[in-house]
Amino acid sequence: MTKRAARQVLFYAVLLGLWILIARLKIWPPYILPTPKGVWEALAAGFADHSFWIAIEVSMRRIAIGYGISVLLGVVLGLAIAGSKFLEDTLGGLLVSLQSLPSICWLPLAVLWFGLTEKAILFVVIMGSVLSVTIAMETGRQQMPRIYAMAGRNLGARGLKLFLYVLLPASLPYLVSGLKQGWAFAWRSLISGEMIFVSLGLGQLLMLGRDLNDMSQVVAVMLLIIAIGYLVDGLLFRTLERRLQEKWGLSPAA
Repeated sequence: MTKRAARQVLFYAVLLGLWILIARLKIWPPYILPTPKGVWEALAAGFADHSFWIAIEVSMRRIAIGYGISVLLGVVLGLAIAGSKFLEDTLGGLLVSLQSLPSICWLPLAVLWFGLTEKAILFVVIMGSVLSVTIAMETGRQQMPRIYAMAGRNLGARGLKLFLYVLLPASLPYLVSGLKQGWAFAWRSLISGEMIFVSLGLGQLLMLGRDLNDMSQVVAVMLLIIAIGYLVDGLLFRTLERRLQEKWGLSPAA
């Protein structure tokens, strides 16, 4: 076991120990602070009756669609803004301002436009993440030395080939950062949207636990949301960042 892993195990063991101690001291009643045993039983029950599996499947399908659309739109918008002084001076400033708007603010607009439907949730997810991807792509394109594009054109690359083989690889270090931030915003936006109105998903299970005054289920679903976010970040974005760092010589190869 590496030192980093040992530290993490020790840290979470201490947190769990403190949780058990506080629960046994009964400073707060179980409906305010559930015990680790109660949360574990809620997790086991949720997976046993397949409600957690169904909620995870629905939420992951929504995030895949919404985040995928955000990435496509963000890359296109970022390239367009970076390649046009007019768009940079107009639309670029607007996007920076809109990024400070919490994604949940888009929900009333989404409900008015699409009603209490799947499209409303997807709209909130897209608006929550597309700005981060757009700004990251714009920054990466602007920071990239112009000689890269000139060299690509001199070697015969044009249009899509120039983008795929020159512009995109050179912008990846910046783009990955935007993709990672966009994923975090999209995940938060999805859970917030699912909590607002009744629909299958982890957000709905969270609100169901609140309505039933079942704090064990609330904490269990929160742990699931954290775990999924951590797994996606670790398996996808950290791996991608590490490979890019090694390829660009920013860290020693493993």
